[in-house]
Amino acid sequence: AVSRVGAAGLWQFMIGTGKQYGLQVNSLLDERRDPVKSSYAAARYLRDLYKIFGDWNLVIAAYNCGPENINKAIHRSQQAARKDSIDDPAAIKDYWRIYPYLPKETRGYVPAFIAANYIMTYYSQHNICPMSTRLPAKTDTVMVNRNVHLEQVAAVVGLNIDLLRSLNPMYRRDVVPGLTDPSPLRLPQS
Repeated sequence: AVSRVGAAGLWQFMIGTGKQYGLQVNSLLDERRDPVKSSYAAARYLRDLYKIFGDWNLVIAAYNCGPENINKAIHRSQQAARKDSIDDPAAIKDYWRIYPYLPKETRGYVPAFIAANYIMTYYSQHNICPMSTRLPAKTDTVMVNRNVHLEQVAAVVGLNIDLLRSLNPMYRRDVVPGLTDPSPLRLPQS
């Protein structure tokens, strides 16, 4: 998935944030689309945001709009609290308190996240059936130490090229660039 502002992959990393967390992006490779590497990067980013804000709702909001926008919203909330004679600093750093000062998209992001989490946890109680996937249940990773095209791999191992692309979404031009550094190639375990 790619957002309208350029965030990509399962975790919707912007290029700058992805690079900050060790994800490579170049003409052949976009590790923001690598579900394994981007998940580790997202975990580190969420950990860092939690160290800053200490509140998961603020962390989720910051993940969406950036920590700078959360700090701006907290500052605006503090100014409004002074006018209302509220002295409790903890109340000012509450997501619902800063809600009116957040970007519009972020105001909907945290409630949508909470709703998605609820659905993922309690889907069976609401007769919601998980979607089935055509991806294999088990995969294995082969490290490739030369440049190889996914069509070559598909032909040799007898796999559909679209399945290979689905398992390796980080390769932009169907080329696994293994010549300079070994690169992972995910294949069905079978």
